[in-house]
Amino acid sequence: MPTASTPATRVTSATSAAASGSTPATTQVTSGRPARGPVPVLWLALLATPVAAGANSPVLILPDMAHSLGVGTSTAAWLVAAFAWAMAVGTPLLAGFLRRRGLQAALRLAAALLVCGTVLVAVSPWLPLTMLGRAGQAAGGAGLVAAAMSLAGTARRMGVVSAGFGVLGAAGPLLGAQLSQAVSWRLSLSVSVIAVLAVPVVSRYATAPAPAQGKFDARGAGLLTVLATALVLLPYAPLVALGSAAVAGAVLALHVRRHPDGFVPLHLLRKPVFLVSALLALVLSGSYFTLLFSVPRLLTDRAGWDGGAAGAGQLVALLAGSVLSWLLAAASARMSRTAVRAVLIGAGTLAAALAVLADQGPLLLAATLGAIFAATAGNAVLSMHAASAAPDAQRPTAIGLFALCYQLGGAFGPAIAAALVLTT
Repeated sequence: MPTASTPATRVTSATSAAASGSTPATTQVTSGRPARGPVPVLWLALLATPVAAGANSPVLILPDMAHSLGVGTSTAAWLVAAFAWAMAVGTPLLAGFLRRRGLQAALRLAAALLVCGTVLVAVSPWLPLTMLGRAGQAAGGAGLVAAAMSLAGTARRMGVVSAGFGVLGAAGPLLGAQLSQAVSWRLSLSVSVIAVLAVPVVSRYATAPAPAQGKFDARGAGLLTVLATALVLLPYAPLVALGSAAVAGAVLALHVRRHPDGFVPLHLLRKPVFLVSALLALVLSGSYFTLLFSVPRLLTDRAGWDGGAAGAGQLVALLAGSVLSWLLAAASARMSRTAVRAVLIGAGTLAAALAVLADQGPLLLAATLGAIFAATAGNAVLSMHAASAAPDAQRPTAIGLFALCYQLGGAFGPAIAAALVLTT
């Protein structure tokens, strides 16, 4: 966790200030101007959370999107995959950009990607161009999420952001359906652009970026992008993706050994706390997104609920789980890491077991509640654990790589749901 500086402290790196998010008002930046205090957490929530609603808005309107674009529903699902891919790849890349160029530059780039992507989604008549727009939205949103996570500074503040992420993600499917019915599915896919309203406010807390140290590790960034892309495509083309991931992973491992201070720092990969936190986040996220797409169908098939009741019930469960996740994040400062992990693993395991075995509506909704609680609380608390494994200047990198694992779970989940439930 970041510690408060004395009034005489002078910040020499913008990324250190961005990573800590807790620079006191008396701290001086390199320009000699007084720096502001921590970014108000509600502005961080506005910066990060709208992308969750945009990500989940297609859940109930895929057939409408497919009809409008003149393709099948399974083909239109590539819009979901494109968004998940760009979120997964964009998070570490934009976090690396934040580390090297500072907060203001990262916010400007992320906002530009988000706005341009939204314009494409709004006007494109073709699926490939719409996919490009969705990818732009996701990459821009990923940059804003990375900035917000880097600025959060504590598990309690991160809990507010993560809980807001869960709440808007929970409301995303219903919001998307309502906007699609009232106006257009294109408006449903554009709600994430609301995040740009927070960019000017958050930018005021930026310090001048320090000169970059060394050359940018473009090869490391490229190899990580290839690896993440192959992993995202794993559910859709298993053999090709698995082979590509194996090759990319092996080449990246050799590159990291030769360039231990590059885009993927070697010392970070050797920290058990980082590895455990990132892998646990991937599992909990994958379980949550699997149930997010599966439970409405299970409520219909097993419990006999109609679509409206299933959607309303899941929304209530998701909102309740998101609120409970903030309570765990707030209490985590008084808990050991082992205790926090035990709670998260226990909740995630129980949720998965209920989804497999339960045939009553309330129990299936309890599975949804447990899954979002574990994933959202895990994102808040485990991200702080992962960041603690890195020095201040590399905390954006640690958070970006952690978030990559979480986003990979979001990419795997819908595909797993489609394979196990939605196509039966």
